[in-house]
Amino acid sequence: MGTVIIQAVRLKRFLLLSFLCLSVSLAAGEGLWSVRAGYGYSDQNDLGEILSLQPHPHPAGTSAGGVDIGYLLSKDTWNVPLDFYLRGGVSRFFENGYQPDFNEVTFYIKAYWNFHPWNKTIRIGLGEGVSYADGIPYVEKLEAEGEGDNNSKVLNYLDISLDFDLGEWIGYAPLVRTYCGYALKHRSGIYGLINSVHRGGSNYNLFYIEHKF
Repeated sequence: MGTVIIQAVRLKRFLLLSFLCLSVSLAAGEGLWSVRAGYGYSDQNDLGEILSLQPHPHPAGTSAGGVDIGYLLSKDTWNVPLDFYLRGGVSRFFENGYQPDFNEVTFYIKAYWNFHPWNKTIRIGLGEGVSYADGIPYVEKLEAEGEGDNNSKVLNYLDISLDFDLGEWIGYAPLVRTYCGYALKHRSGIYGLINSVHRGGSNYNLFYIEHKF
């Protein structure tokens, strides 16, 4: 029961943060910036399994949430519907009592491929960059112990997402350029290329709201 209450409080905080970010964004006009607020749970499966639609919530029940800000670098690059953003974010890892919660900073380049079925927007995003956390996620420690691997606060960062323009799809103009979606938040050492971390990484399934302004 205690875990359920904690998760409910975290969800309430996330929804409040999302509302505040959305309110600020809607007050501005369309421009070069975007803001995203997301929250989600750790996953026991690896990157390939999750991308093949085989997610499995980690039994530790840990989670993460945070805010990202993006700046548009290039729109319709090479005359195709491909946009590039420079993005940075601050996240909080919630360790479910296994160890103290801690923060993370990410910095990455993200590409979005835009689809327009029925004149509605769907985006597939792929981000690549670096993650620095001021602690080691509990699930990364478990993964490393099982593989006899190392841990590191600095790891490679991937952000893989799928979202849709909420305003376009429901036909509500004030919410156009507001996106709802899913992102896979992935930290890894790229099989030992970064700080000799071969397997001690982590995956989090995030659900988010993002607005371009």
